[in-house]
Amino acid sequence: MQKIFSLLVLSFLMGPVSFAQYTVTGIVMDSVSREPLNAASVFCQNTTLGTATNKQGEFTLNLKSGGYDLIFSYTGYKTQMIRVNDNNKLEVLLIKEDKSMGEVVLKNTNEVTDGWTKYGNFFTENFIGSTPNAGKCTLLNPEVLKFYYYKRSNKLKVLATDAIQVNNAALGYSIRYQLDSFVYYYNTNMSSYRGYCLFAELEGSDSLKRAWSAARNAVYMGSRLHFMRSYYDSSVVEDGWIIDMLDERDDKKFNKVANVYDTSYYGGLDSTQQIEIWYPRKISITYTKKRPEPEYLKKMGMPKSVPYLISYIDIKEPVAITENGYYYEQKDWVNQGYWTWKNLGDLLPYDFIPGN
Repeated sequence: MQKIFSLLVLSFLMGPVSFAQYTVTGIVMDSVSREPLNAASVFCQNTTLGTATNKQGEFTLNLKSGGYDLIFSYTGYKTQMIRVNDNNKLEVLLIKEDKSMGEVVLKNTNEVTDGWTKYGNFFTENFIGSTPNAGKCTLLNPEVLKFYYYKRSNKLKVLATDAIQVNNAALGYSIRYQLDSFVYYYNTNMSSYRGYCLFAELEGSDSLKRAWSAARNAVYMGSRLHFMRSYYDSSVVEDGWIIDMLDERDDKKFNKVANVYDTSYYGGLDSTQQIEIWYPRKISITYTKKRPEPEYLKKMGMPKSVPYLISYIDIKEPVAITENGYYYEQKDWVNQGYWTWKNLGDLLPYDFIPGN
Protein backbone atom coordinates (compact mmCIF):
# COMPACT_ATOMS: atom_id res chain seq x y z
CA MET A 1 0.00 0.00 0.00
CA GLN A 2 1.56 3.29 -1.08
CA LYS A 3 0.36 5.26 1.95
CA ILE A 4 2.12 2.88 4.32
CA PHE A 5 5.88 2.44 4.35
CA SER A 6 7.23 -1.10 4.30
CA LEU A 7 7.74 -3.11 7.47
CA LEU A 8 11.31 -3.24 8.66
CA VAL A 9 12.47 -6.19 10.70
CA LEU A 10 14.32 -5.00 13.80
CA SER A 11 15.33 -6.87 16.91
CA PHE A 12 15.37 -5.42 20.41
CA LEU A 13 16.48 -6.52 23.85
CA MET A 14 13.33 -6.00 25.87
CA GLY A 15 13.43 -5.23 29.58
CA PRO A 16 11.40 -3.20 32.08
CA VAL A 17 9.50 -0.19 30.69
CA SER A 18 12.07 2.54 30.13
CA PHE A 19 12.92 5.18 27.58
CA ALA A 20 16.23 6.37 26.19
CA GLN A 21 16.88 10.11 26.22
CA TYR A 22 17.87 12.90 23.91
CA THR A 23 18.55 16.60 24.34
CA VAL A 24 17.01 19.65 22.69
CA THR A 25 18.83 22.97 23.07
CA GLY A 26 18.35 26.34 21.46
CA ILE A 27 17.83 30.07 21.66
CA VAL A 28 14.60 32.09 21.55
CA MET A 29 14.74 35.57 19.97
CA ASP A 30 12.61 38.41 18.69
CA SER A 31 12.04 37.79 14.97
CA VAL A 32 12.90 41.38 13.96
CA SER A 33 15.56 42.61 16.37
CA ARG A 34 16.97 39.14 17.08
CA GLU A 35 17.29 40.17 20.71
CA PRO A 36 17.18 37.16 23.05
CA LEU A 37 13.95 36.72 25.02
CA ASN A 38 14.61 36.09 28.71
CA ALA A 39 12.19 33.86 30.66
CA ALA A 40 10.32 32.69 27.56
CA SER A 41 8.29 29.54 28.28
CA VAL A 42 9.49 26.35 26.60
CA PHE A 43 7.57 23.13 27.20
CA CYS A 44 6.47 19.90 25.58
CA GLN A 45 2.78 19.75 24.83
CA ASN A 46 0.80 17.44 27.17
CA THR A 47 3.78 16.60 29.40
CA THR A 48 5.37 17.65 32.70
CA LEU A 49 8.49 18.70 30.78
CA GLY A 50 9.20 22.41 30.59
CA THR A 51 11.70 25.16 31.29
CA ALA A 52 12.33 28.86 30.72
CA THR A 53 15.03 30.61 28.75
CA ASN A 54 17.94 32.33 30.53
CA LYS A 55 19.09 35.94 30.03
CA GLN A 56 20.73 34.94 26.78
CA GLY A 57 17.46 33.40 25.55
CA GLU A 58 18.94 29.89 25.78
CA PHE A 59 17.26 26.70 26.96
CA THR A 60 18.00 22.99 27.39
CA LEU A 61 15.50 20.13 27.67
CA ASN A 62 16.40 16.50 28.33
CA LEU A 63 13.60 14.35 26.89
CA LYS A 64 12.72 10.68 27.04
CA SER A 65 12.65 9.04 23.63
CA GLY A 66 9.53 9.64 21.61
CA GLY A 67 7.94 12.56 19.80
CA TYR A 68 6.90 15.91 21.24
CA ASP A 69 5.33 19.17 20.16
CA LEU A 70 7.68 21.76 21.64
CA ILE A 71 5.79 24.95 22.54
CA PHE A 72 7.41 28.41 22.75
CA SER A 73 5.47 31.29 24.28
CA TYR A 74 6.25 34.80 25.52
CA THR A 75 3.92 37.59 26.57
CA GLY A 76 3.08 39.82 23.60
CA TYR A 77 4.28 37.27 21.03
CA LYS A 78 2.59 34.59 18.96
CA THR A 79 3.00 31.08 20.35
CA GLN A 80 5.08 28.82 18.15
CA MET A 81 5.20 25.01 17.94
CA ILE A 82 8.07 22.84 16.67
CA ARG A 83 7.91 19.04 16.48
CA VAL A 84 10.97 17.16 17.77
CA ASN A 85 11.91 13.48 18.11
CA ASP A 86 15.72 13.53 18.26
CA ASN A 87 18.68 15.66 19.34
CA ASN A 88 18.17 19.19 18.05
CA LYS A 89 19.70 22.64 18.32
CA LEU A 90 17.01 25.18 17.52
CA GLU A 91 16.90 28.87 16.69
CA VAL A 92 13.38 30.06 17.46
CA LEU A 93 12.20 33.46 16.21
CA LEU A 94 8.97 34.64 17.87
CA ILE A 95 6.73 37.17 16.13
CA LYS A 96 5.04 40.00 18.03
CA GLU A 97 1.26 39.81 18.16
CA ASP A 98 -0.91 42.42 16.49
CA LYS A 99 -2.62 43.97 19.53
CA SER A 100 -5.35 45.54 17.42
CA MET A 101 -6.51 42.10 16.27
CA GLY A 102 -6.79 40.93 19.88
CA GLU A 103 -8.83 43.99 20.76
CA VAL A 104 -11.20 43.28 17.86
CA VAL A 105 -11.77 39.75 19.18
CA LEU A 106 -12.46 40.91 22.73
CA LYS A 107 -14.88 43.59 21.51
CA ASN A 108 -16.79 41.10 19.37
CA THR A 109 -20.52 41.93 19.52
CA ASN A 110 -21.31 38.24 19.92
CA GLU A 111 -19.77 38.18 23.39
CA VAL A 112 -22.17 37.07 26.13
CA THR A 113 -21.86 39.57 28.98
CA ASP A 114 -22.85 37.05 31.67
CA GLY A 115 -21.05 34.23 29.87
CA TRP A 116 -19.71 32.37 32.89
CA THR A 117 -23.08 32.42 34.64
CA LYS A 118 -24.85 31.16 31.54
CA TYR A 119 -22.28 28.76 30.08
CA GLY A 120 -19.69 28.06 32.79
CA ASN A 121 -20.97 24.66 33.86
CA PHE A 122 -21.60 23.65 30.26
CA PHE A 123 -18.03 24.61 29.30
CA THR A 124 -16.38 22.75 32.17
CA GLU A 125 -18.44 19.62 31.45
CA ASN A 126 -17.31 19.59 27.82
CA PHE A 127 -13.73 20.82 28.38
CA ILE A 128 -12.69 19.26 31.71
CA GLY A 129 -15.26 16.47 31.44
CA SER A 130 -18.13 14.78 33.26
CA THR A 131 -16.24 11.75 34.62
CA PRO A 132 -15.66 11.10 38.35
CA ASN A 133 -12.07 12.34 37.95
CA ALA A 134 -13.26 15.49 36.20
CA GLY A 135 -15.60 16.10 39.15
CA LYS A 136 -12.52 16.44 41.38
CA CYS A 137 -10.99 19.13 39.18
CA THR A 138 -11.07 22.82 40.10
CA LEU A 139 -10.91 25.63 37.56
CA LEU A 140 -8.90 28.26 39.41
CA ASN A 141 -9.33 31.29 37.15
CA PRO A 142 -12.70 31.32 35.34
CA GLU A 143 -12.42 35.09 34.94
CA VAL A 144 -10.02 34.62 31.99
CA LEU A 145 -12.76 33.04 29.85
CA LYS A 146 -14.72 34.95 27.21
CA PHE A 147 -17.92 33.43 25.81
CA TYR A 148 -19.32 34.14 22.33
CA TYR A 149 -22.60 32.83 20.95
CA TYR A 150 -23.24 32.88 17.19
CA LYS A 151 -26.96 32.65 16.54
CA ARG A 152 -26.78 32.13 12.78
CA SER A 153 -24.53 29.04 13.05
CA ASN A 154 -25.91 28.08 16.48
CA LYS A 155 -22.51 27.60 18.08
CA LEU A 156 -20.71 28.63 21.26
CA LYS A 157 -17.09 29.75 21.12
CA VAL A 158 -14.88 30.25 24.17
CA LEU A 159 -11.57 32.13 24.21
CA ALA A 160 -9.22 32.90 27.09
CA THR A 161 -7.27 36.07 27.89
CA ASP A 162 -4.67 34.03 29.82
CA ALA A 163 -3.75 30.40 30.40
CA ILE A 164 -6.46 28.36 32.14
CA GLN A 165 -5.34 26.94 35.50
CA VAL A 166 -6.84 23.62 36.64
CA ASN A 167 -6.04 21.51 39.70
CA ASN A 168 -6.84 17.82 39.30
CA ALA A 169 -7.22 16.43 42.83
CA ALA A 170 -8.05 12.96 41.46
CA LEU A 171 -4.79 12.44 39.55
CA GLY A 172 -2.51 14.84 41.41
CA TYR A 173 -1.76 17.28 38.61
CA SER A 174 -1.77 21.02 38.23
CA ILE A 175 -2.59 21.84 34.61
CA ARG A 176 -1.80 25.02 32.71
CA TYR A 177 -3.77 25.12 29.47
CA GLN A 178 -3.21 27.85 26.88
CA LEU A 179 -6.60 27.70 25.17
CA ASP A 180 -6.56 28.60 21.51
CA SER A 181 -10.31 28.12 21.18
CA PHE A 182 -13.20 25.93 22.29
CA VAL A 183 -16.22 25.53 19.98
CA TYR A 184 -19.49 23.68 20.61
CA TYR A 185 -21.86 23.07 17.70
CA TYR A 186 -25.41 22.76 19.02
CA ASN A 187 -26.82 21.42 15.75
CA THR A 188 -24.63 18.31 15.96
CA ASN A 189 -23.85 18.26 19.70
CA MET A 190 -20.15 18.12 18.79
CA SER A 191 -17.36 20.07 20.44
CA SER A 192 -13.70 20.68 19.67
CA TYR A 193 -10.92 22.56 21.37
CA ARG A 194 -7.29 23.36 20.71
CA GLY A 195 -4.51 24.60 22.91
CA TYR A 196 -1.23 23.90 24.67
CA CYS A 197 -1.12 21.93 27.92
CA LEU A 198 1.60 21.67 30.57
CA PHE A 199 1.32 19.39 33.62
CA ALA A 200 2.97 19.75 37.02
CA GLU A 201 2.92 17.36 39.96
CA LEU A 202 0.86 18.49 42.94
CA GLU A 203 2.45 18.36 46.39
CA GLY A 204 1.00 15.82 48.80
CA SER A 205 1.65 13.29 51.51
CA ASP A 206 3.07 9.85 50.71
CA SER A 207 -0.36 8.26 51.12
CA LEU A 208 -1.89 10.82 48.78
CA LYS A 209 0.83 10.23 46.22
CA ARG A 210 0.12 6.49 46.35
CA ALA A 211 -3.57 7.21 45.76
CA TRP A 212 -2.71 9.44 42.79
CA SER A 213 -0.43 6.77 41.35
CA ALA A 214 -3.20 4.16 41.59
CA ALA A 215 -5.71 6.55 39.98
CA ARG A 216 -3.31 7.36 37.12
CA ASN A 217 -2.68 3.68 36.44
CA ALA A 218 -6.42 3.04 36.39
CA VAL A 219 -6.98 5.87 33.91
CA TYR A 220 -4.12 4.65 31.72
CA MET A 221 -5.60 1.17 31.25
CA GLY A 222 -7.80 1.34 28.17
CA SER A 223 -6.86 4.93 27.35
CA ARG A 224 -5.88 6.22 23.92
CA LEU A 225 -2.32 6.68 25.24
CA HIS A 226 -2.28 2.99 26.24
CA PHE A 227 -3.54 1.96 22.81
CA MET A 228 -0.91 4.01 20.97
CA ARG A 229 1.89 2.51 23.03
CA SER A 230 0.51 -1.01 22.55
CA TYR A 231 0.55 -0.52 18.78
CA TYR A 232 4.08 0.87 18.92
CA ASP A 233 5.27 -2.08 21.06
CA SER A 234 3.53 -4.63 18.79
CA SER A 235 1.49 -5.83 21.78
CA VAL A 236 -2.04 -4.91 20.65
CA VAL A 237 -3.48 -8.41 21.03
CA GLU A 238 -1.52 -9.28 24.17
CA ASP A 239 -2.62 -6.06 25.88
CA GLY A 240 -6.30 -6.86 25.29
CA TRP A 241 -7.22 -4.73 22.27
CA ILE A 242 -9.52 -5.82 19.43
CA ILE A 243 -9.83 -3.80 16.22
CA ASP A 244 -12.84 -4.17 13.92
CA MET A 245 -13.32 -2.32 10.63
CA LEU A 246 -16.54 -1.24 8.97
CA ASP A 247 -17.67 -3.59 6.24
CA GLU A 248 -17.02 -2.28 2.75
CA ARG A 249 -20.61 -3.00 1.65
CA ASP A 250 -22.60 -2.80 4.90
CA ASP A 251 -22.29 0.44 6.90
CA LYS A 252 -23.83 -1.21 9.99
CA LYS A 253 -21.49 -4.18 10.18
CA PHE A 254 -17.96 -4.33 11.61
CA ASN A 255 -15.55 -7.18 10.87
CA LYS A 256 -12.63 -8.17 13.07
CA VAL A 257 -9.21 -7.25 11.69
CA ALA A 258 -7.42 -10.60 11.76
CA ASN A 259 -3.91 -9.14 11.57
CA VAL A 260 -3.48 -5.60 12.87
CA TYR A 261 0.12 -5.67 11.59
CA ASP A 262 -0.91 -6.35 8.01
CA THR A 263 1.05 -3.90 5.87
CA SER A 264 -2.26 -2.68 4.41
CA TYR A 265 -2.84 -0.97 7.76
CA TYR A 266 0.52 -0.83 9.48
CA GLY A 267 4.02 0.39 8.75
CA GLY A 268 6.80 -0.79 11.06
CA LEU A 269 9.66 1.08 12.67
CA ASP A 270 11.61 3.22 10.23
CA SER A 271 14.73 5.34 10.57
CA THR A 272 12.78 7.96 12.56
CA GLN A 273 11.82 5.28 15.13
CA GLN A 274 8.09 5.64 14.58
CA ILE A 275 5.34 3.43 13.21
CA GLU A 276 2.40 4.39 11.03
CA ILE A 277 -1.18 3.13 10.95
CA TRP A 278 -4.07 3.81 8.59
CA TYR A 279 -7.47 2.20 8.04
CA PRO A 280 -9.55 3.08 4.95
CA ARG A 281 -12.87 2.89 6.84
CA LYS A 282 -14.15 3.56 10.35
CA ILE A 283 -12.77 1.22 12.97
CA SER A 284 -13.97 0.21 16.42
CA ILE A 285 -11.36 -0.28 19.14
CA THR A 286 -12.39 -2.55 22.00
CA TYR A 287 -10.45 -2.92 25.24
CA THR A 288 -11.28 -6.23 26.87
CA LYS A 289 -9.49 -5.94 30.22
CA LYS A 290 -11.66 -3.26 31.81
CA ARG A 291 -15.38 -2.65 32.22
CA PRO A 292 -16.95 0.73 31.41
CA GLU A 293 -17.60 3.02 34.36
CA PRO A 294 -21.25 3.08 35.53
CA GLU A 295 -21.28 6.86 34.99
CA TYR A 296 -20.40 6.39 31.32
CA LEU A 297 -23.08 3.77 30.76
CA LYS A 298 -25.68 5.97 32.45
CA LYS A 299 -24.73 9.03 30.42
CA MET A 300 -24.91 7.07 27.17
CA GLY A 301 -28.12 5.24 28.11
CA MET A 302 -26.40 1.86 27.83
CA PRO A 303 -27.21 -1.24 29.91
CA LYS A 304 -25.05 -2.09 32.92
CA SER A 305 -24.20 -5.42 31.31
CA VAL A 306 -21.94 -3.82 28.63
CA PRO A 307 -18.65 -5.64 29.27
CA TYR A 308 -16.00 -3.68 27.38
CA LEU A 309 -14.77 -0.20 26.49
CA ILE A 310 -15.46 0.61 22.83
CA SER A 311 -14.37 3.66 20.83
CA TYR A 312 -14.99 4.41 17.16
CA ILE A 313 -12.30 6.09 15.07
CA ASP A 314 -12.10 7.73 11.66
CA ILE A 315 -8.48 8.05 10.45
CA LYS A 316 -8.43 10.65 7.68
CA GLU A 317 -4.74 10.23 6.79
CA PRO A 318 -1.98 7.86 7.98
CA VAL A 319 -1.07 8.58 11.62
CA ALA A 320 2.52 8.27 12.88
CA ILE A 321 3.07 6.99 16.44
CA THR A 322 6.24 7.39 18.52
CA GLU A 323 7.54 5.42 21.49
CA ASN A 324 5.91 7.55 24.18
CA GLY A 325 2.46 7.30 22.57
CA TYR A 326 2.58 10.70 20.89
CA TYR A 327 0.91 10.64 17.47
CA TYR A 328 0.42 13.02 14.58
CA GLU A 329 -1.27 14.58 12.77
CA GLN A 330 -3.76 14.56 15.63
CA LYS A 331 -6.41 16.30 13.54
CA ASP A 332 -6.52 13.18 11.35
CA TRP A 333 -7.68 11.00 14.28
CA VAL A 334 -11.37 11.54 15.06
CA ASN A 335 -12.89 9.87 18.17
CA GLN A 336 -16.40 8.71 18.90
CA GLY A 337 -17.64 6.51 21.73
CA TYR A 338 -15.82 5.92 25.01
CA TRP A 339 -12.75 8.08 24.38
CA THR A 340 -14.90 11.14 23.69
CA TRP A 341 -16.08 10.91 27.30
CA LYS A 342 -12.52 11.45 28.48
CA ASN A 343 -11.43 15.08 28.46
CA LEU A 344 -8.91 17.18 30.40
CA GLY A 345 -9.88 15.64 33.75
CA ASP A 346 -8.66 12.20 32.60
CA LEU A 347 -5.70 13.29 30.49
CA LEU A 348 -2.27 11.83 31.26
CA PRO A 349 1.01 13.42 30.13
CA TYR A 350 3.07 11.75 27.42
CA ASP A 351 5.92 11.22 29.90
CA PHE A 352 3.70 9.16 32.21
CA ILE A 353 5.03 5.65 32.90
CA PRO A 354 2.53 3.12 34.30
CA GLY A 355 3.45 1.46 37.56
CA ASN A 356 5.36 4.49 38.90
